[in-house]
Amino acid sequence: MDRRRLLGTAAAAAGAALVPGRAVAAGDGLAARVRPYLDRALAAGAPSAVFGVIRGARRHVAGAGQDGPAPDGRTVFQLGSIGKTLTATALARAVGAGTVRLDTPLRLPPGFTVPRGTTRRITLRDLATHSSGLPSLPVNLLDGADPYNPYAHYTLEDLAAGLPRTALHNEPGSTYAYSNLGFGLLGQALAFDGVDAMLRRRVAAPLGLRDTTTTLRPDMASRKAVGHMEGEAVPDWRDRVLSGAGTSIYSTADDMLRYLDAQLRPERSPLRDAIELTQRIHFTDPATGLRLGLGWHFGTLSDGRTVRWHNGGTYGFSTCAAFDRENGTAVMMMVNTYSDTTRPFDGLVFALLDELGS
Repeated sequence: MDRRRLLGTAAAAAGAALVPGRAVAAGDGLAARVRPYLDRALAAGAPSAVFGVIRGARRHVAGAGQDGPAPDGRTVFQLGSIGKTLTATALARAVGAGTVRLDTPLRLPPGFTVPRGTTRRITLRDLATHSSGLPSLPVNLLDGADPYNPYAHYTLEDLAAGLPRTALHNEPGSTYAYSNLGFGLLGQALAFDGVDAMLRRRVAAPLGLRDTTTTLRPDMASRKAVGHMEGEAVPDWRDRVLSGAGTSIYSTADDMLRYLDAQLRPERSPLRDAIELTQRIHFTDPATGLRLGLGWHFGTLSDGRTVRWHNGGTYGFSTCAAFDRENGTAVMMMVNTYSDTTRPFDGLVFALLDELGS
């Protein structure tokens, strides 16, 4: 298994054939729209799947499983890189409070050598838009790593040792290059050695995301889905250093619908200004035209509508969230299996969001 390749791979988007499965669903006509996408997720190899949707004032959550009870809105999954948007929201709150600016250079405590370009330093905006030039992963991450839990062993001492050996692939602010290391460093820049507590205090708690956390409470453990890779159960990821990248965060479909509702209607949220700041375009890749907010990626649906989105994955879970503010629609998907190019779960989210806006 090429661990470095898998750690940097995003899921492709495509459809899959329908198969029957056990499902739990409630609500109005949204149930009939969601059900085929649950079937397709099972057909694509998910042991279980849950979708949450928002369409105007209506909400719907439904789950399906190959065997055993179907997941529901309270079933706990690892969230993966969607957690980057929480870190970006924490950055936006710090900007609003005046403690940092988006063009503030990345600073870490003494002993942590920050790589820099030949023309300028890495800024917090660069980190939050994947334009820092940093590699996807720390150069020494996989030294002695558990193949199925690659971040668990990594310490702040390892980070300090690896940073001086880290070369930038591009000049800061010049090119999009997805970087878990970059978002991990953003978390450390905002709250050194206290990232997880900062995200709970600054983002999850104000938004009422009680089950969005890196620490499983006993009641959450009893509701957690088991992650799978290639049909085998695998451990959850643990990460004490780069968790600002979303590597070890948990959540539920219910929590993520609350989060997406705040994205659709920031004016009703206690984090209005921060959310609005994350959703503005802060970087456009000159080579591809890809547009980035803080954390959020911008895309276009079939009829030209703008969608903001992020996916996530660990070796046991795959997730994707997307929303269309113009039509007041949002979709969240969680499955308990690793996603590669043969299991294109993300495409189901965009197809359903497209359908809900029609």
